[in-house]
Order: sequence, then structure tokens, then C-alpha cells
Amino acid sequence: MHPEAAKEFVILGVSREGKTFRPTDWAERLAGVMSQFRPGGARPGSHLGYSPWCVPGVHDGDKCVVVHSDLRDCEVLAWDFCVNFARDNNLQVLPGPEVKRVPVAG
Repeated sequence: MHPEAAKEFVILGVSREGKTFRPTDWAERLAGVMSQFRPGGARPGSHLGYSPWCVPGVHDGDKCVVVHSDLRDCEVLAWDFCVNFARDNNLQVLPGPEVKRVPVAG
């Protein structure tokens, strides 16, 4: 699945070879880096919650990150970072949004 073709895509914390991606908090770290990209832009305290465009979640028991195409519309370099993160780490990418999202504040 090519990320450009979907409104949302899911970066699954499992490699194409079926190995679990490490470190265990990778999804929260990636979503944390993307927290500033949100509707209305970064605001004081926005780093305390995830962006609605890049949210950690769980898919079939595996950690994942749901990336929404609005991230690309807001900041194409942030979108590219997520796409390249998945590619560079050989992670599975699925069409979204059929995942359980992790409840977060913000």
C-alpha cells in the first residue's frame, strides 16, 4: 500500500519479515515528534498531547501509528518523515483507520 493513495495509513510496529519493532515506545515517540503539527498550528502546551493527524494506536495487538493525510497538507516534510520512517525501518504499512487509538490527553 502506498501512503499517497489513502486518507489515512497505519505504520505497523512489525517489520515486513514479521519481527516486532523496537524500542517498545516507538509509536509514542514518533507521535510525540509530530505533536506540533495540528489544526491551528503549535500552541503553548501542544507538546503535551498528540496531533490528531499522527496518533499512536494498537492493531491486532501490535503498536502502530495512524497518519492522516491532513498532516501532508499542513507540512509535507512531516508527512515525508513518517513515510520515510516506515520505509527506512522496513515496517508494514496498511490502509487506515481500522485500529484502536490509544486514549490521550490533549
